[in-house]
Amino acid sequence: MESTMISLPYLTQAHGSPVNFEYTLSRSTFNDLTRDLVERTALPVQNALSDAGISASELGRVLLVGGSTRIPAVQEKVRALTGKQPSKSINPDECVAQGAAIQGDTLSGGHLAASGGGNMILLLDVTPRSLSIETVGGVATRLVERNTTLPVHYSKIFSTAAPFQRSVEIHVLQGERPMAKDNKSIGKFRLNGIKPAPAGVPQIEVTFDIDTNGILKVSAKDLDTGKAQSITITDNQRMSDEEINRAIRDAEQYAAQNGIRREALSAIEKGNRTANRAQNALNQTKKELPKEERKQIKSDLSSLQKLLAKTKVDTVTETQIQEILATGARLEASSANARRLAGIPED
Repeated sequence: MESTMISLPYLTQAHGSPVNFEYTLSRSTFNDLTRDLVERTALPVQNALSDAGISASELGRVLLVGGSTRIPAVQEKVRALTGKQPSKSINPDECVAQGAAIQGDTLSGGHLAASGGGNMILLLDVTPRSLSIETVGGVATRLVERNTTLPVHYSKIFSTAAPFQRSVEIHVLQGERPMAKDNKSIGKFRLNGIKPAPAGVPQIEVTFDIDTNGILKVSAKDLDTGKAQSITITDNQRMSDEEINRAIRDAEQYAAQNGIRREALSAIEKGNRTANRAQNALNQTKKELPKEERKQIKSDLSSLQKLLAKTKVDTVTETQIQEILATGARLEASSANARRLAGIPED
């Protein structure tokens, strides 16, 4: 069918007479009107293949889900993206309702079995976006990757960035970008009562728990004092479908920029670790080290600290990243003996 008649009788009245609407819509006009929507299906398909770690040629079958997949232009786009003829073996509308019914039965403790096979049917939900916390330098440090199967329980140990901190703020983020400011903030809380200690000494365990309903609980615990605090985040505080789609587009658009930022963040993190280890070694070996050796360590440490202080992740260049790595390597070498005498293990 190359055209269809759209007829809306008695749409309204004018001067006491009914007004009817009739219009012949051609397929080419319809395709022009919906082209941008069809093109937007490409990125989700590519992301799904990338997340699964497979190529389009490895797909067994492509199922069409949702009423709009009846549109020939959509089916043609699927063929172009996957190289496969889409299967029409299921009703694209009913399958959505059937999946919801199966998941509802599973969550309520039911046990549906596949017809003829006797195998239990299990639908697994996943996290739509990655979950992170903000760490020193405005970095979004990921704890839960997107597409992780629910339920989720994950813990990671962090420490303090400044000496003798008595509290830390836990800033929870959702999104794929490497910097906190580029992701969605979904919650904040503060853990107080940390035992004062040099930077990097306290151990703060941050735990993410997501149940099968998608309810997220984030907790933080000081392993020394036992002090703990937590926050519960529900779906209405998380990213909407529109925000998720925009985040996907942004991640694609800024992929190259994000790559440089990730390199910079890795170099800065390594540089900070190297500087902290060298400073601790100096503090613990005041009498054991020869004067010239201490002088060299202090010089290399100062150079690295100055580089780290002036590096801005938003504007960093590849040259600056390499300079940080090279300066850090010099400090590693010059402070090796001091670290050995102080009993500081290799990183």
